Amino acid sequence: QVQLVESGGGLVQAGGSLRLSCAASGRTFRRYAMGWFRQAPGKEREFVAAINWRDSNTYYADSVEGRFTISRDNAKNTVYLQMNSLKPEDTAVYYCAADAGAVVAGKTIYEYDYWGQGTQVTVSS
Repeated sequence: QVQLVESGGGLVQAGGSLRLSCAASGRTFRRYAMGWFRQAPGKEREFVAAINWRDSNTYYADSVEGRFTISRDNAKNTVYLQMNSLKPEDTAVYYCAADAGAVVAGKTIYEYDYWGQGTQVTVSS
């Protein structure tokens, strides 16, 4: 069983930055592909970014490419999402997710085994 706890959300003005963290329990964190997803009110949960466990390759949604950066620190069992140049349309609850054993991190919610409780990000215009 893996537990994921997100932190770092909050209220920020458009153009600002936030860094989200996701702390994971479990000794095999380094073998989990990790992803970030978000869900705005009335919308489906959507892919934001993901990172492989083996080669740390990263993947991004087109809407955040060039503004967001996903990274991981296996020694700290933590994955991060650095969000720059935030826009009001980035407002959502952000969730981290873990996929045990996947070589390539997925981009759909169905590929992930564990989820955090989410952290709210609100970007004002």
